[in-house]
Amino acid sequence: MIMTHPGLPENWAWLVMAGMLVGGIWLLLASVPKSPRMRVISLASVPLLGPVVRKLAASRGVLLLLKVLTVLVFLLVIVAGLFGTPIPERNLATLLTWNLWWSGLILSVFFLGSAWCAICPWDTLAQWLVRHRLWKRVDSGSSLNLRVPRWLASVWPALFLFVALTWLELGVGITTSPYATAGIALLMVVLATASLALFQRKAFCRYFCPVGRTIGFYSQLSLLELRPIDGDTCARCTTLECYHGSDTIEPCPTWLVMGRMQQNTYCLSCGNCGQSCPQQNVAWRIRPPSVEALHSARPHWDEAWFMIGLLALTGFHGLTMMPFWETWMRKLAQVIGDSGQLLWSFSIGLVAVMAIIAALYAATIAITKAISHSRLDFKRLFSTFAFVALPLAFAYHMAHNLNHLVREGSGIGAVFANPLGIDTAPLSMMEKHARSMHMWLSQDTLFALQALLMLLGFWIAVQVIRYRGGALLEPGSRWSRLRLLPLLGFAIGITGFHLWLLMQPMIMRM
Repeated sequence: MIMTHPGLPENWAWLVMAGMLVGGIWLLLASVPKSPRMRVISLASVPLLGPVVRKLAASRGVLLLLKVLTVLVFLLVIVAGLFGTPIPERNLATLLTWNLWWSGLILSVFFLGSAWCAICPWDTLAQWLVRHRLWKRVDSGSSLNLRVPRWLASVWPALFLFVALTWLELGVGITTSPYATAGIALLMVVLATASLALFQRKAFCRYFCPVGRTIGFYSQLSLLELRPIDGDTCARCTTLECYHGSDTIEPCPTWLVMGRMQQNTYCLSCGNCGQSCPQQNVAWRIRPPSVEALHSARPHWDEAWFMIGLLALTGFHGLTMMPFWETWMRKLAQVIGDSGQLLWSFSIGLVAVMAIIAALYAATIAITKAISHSRLDFKRLFSTFAFVALPLAFAYHMAHNLNHLVREGSGIGAVFANPLGIDTAPLSMMEKHARSMHMWLSQDTLFALQALLMLLGFWIAVQVIRYRGGALLEPGSRWSRLRLLPLLGFAIGITGFHLWLLMQPMIMRM
C-alpha cells in the first residue's frame, strides 16, 4: 500500500486562479513606469544591528566554525550511508539528504540567498585537500591553476549534471538507497576537488555544480543580497581587493567585482570581499525579491536555457510523485518493450517533459516576436524573457518541497539518535501515518503557504512580462499591450499546471 499526502483543496486553488485573473487584467490595463521602484535596506545602516553586520561580514571565525560543523554532519552522512542500515527511512543519509536538506535548501534560498554555498562541505573539503589550509590564503597549493576552456565556461555543464542527477534521483531511485546517496555525495567531493586541482579559483562552483547553479539562479529572487554599503567608495577604489584578494584573504572565487555587482547568480556568499575590503564597505541588504528578474539581471543564452531547464525539471519532479505516473510508465514500457527498472521509459518521459516545456516557451517567443514586429532577434528575446520562467519554477519548487519538509521531517529526531539505523525495521503503515499526522505546521497553514507561493510566483512573472516587455510596446498605442498575451498565456498555463500538480495526492518520498 502506497502512502500519499492530500493535495491542495479546491477552495485554495480557486483563490489562486482569482489572483491570476486579477494579475492578468492588471498587466493589460496598467501603465508601465520607465523603471520599477526598488527600495533596499542595508543591514549595516540599521541602528544597533549595523556594527554587528559589519563585524560578521569582515570575520572569518564564524564562517570557519559553520564550515567545520557542516563537514562533520556530511561525514556522518557518509558513514551512515556506507555502513548503516539499507532501510532508507531509518538511515540518516537518506532521510537527512532528501527529506530535510534538499527540501529545506530550496526554501532557505528565498530568505538567505546563496548562504549554503558559503558553508558547502563539498567545496570546503576540496579546499582543504588542494590548498592544504583551513582558512589562510594559498595562491595555488596543489592546483595547476589552468584557465577554464571556453567550451566549459558556461552553465551548460551544470544543466547537464542537473539532468543527470534528476535521472539518478527519480529514475534509478538513489533517494531510497543510503549507499547510493553516500556515493553521490562523495562523487560531488571528487568533482569539486578535481576542478580545484585543475582550474583557477572555484570553477566547479561557477560552472559545474548543479546544486550551486540552482541556488544561484533562484537567489536572483532572494530577499537578501551582498552589496557595497557606499557605491562611491567602490567607484574610487583602484586596488579591487574584492576581486584580487589581499595578503591573507583569497580573491573572489567566481571572478566578481563588488562595485559592479547587479545580480546574485554567481555570488557564493563566501565573505572574501567583506574580509578583504580595506574600507569594510560590504554588507548584506534586504531588497524586493523581484528586483533582479525585472531589470538588474542580464540575459545570456546559456543562463536562459538553465532557467527553462529548472522550470521543466521542477514540474517533472512533481509529476513523478503522482500515483498515476507509474501507470503511465508501465503502459509506455509495454509499447517499447521495456522491462526491469523501466529506465528507458523513464528516460523518454524525462526528455519528453523537458522538450515540451522548451518547445512551448520557444513557440511563445516566436509568436511574441511575430506579433510585436520586434527588431530584436529570436535569441535575444528568448534570453530576455527566460526570467519569466524563474519565479514560476521557484514558486512551485518551494511549494512542492514545503510539502515534503512539513510532512516527512517529523521523524528526524529518532534517526539522529540512531543515525546508522542499527537493529531497526522498516516503518509500518501505522508509523508512516503517524509521521504524516505530526506535521511541523498545521495542514491549513501548509495549504495557505502553498497558495501564497503560487500567487507570488505568478505575480513576479507578470511583472517580468510587464517591465521586460516594455521595449516591445509602441508608445501611445492603445492596444500595444495585447502583444504580451502569448507570454501571459505561458505564465498562466505553467501556473495552472503547477496548481493542478499541487491538487493531486502526492506519494511520500520514503
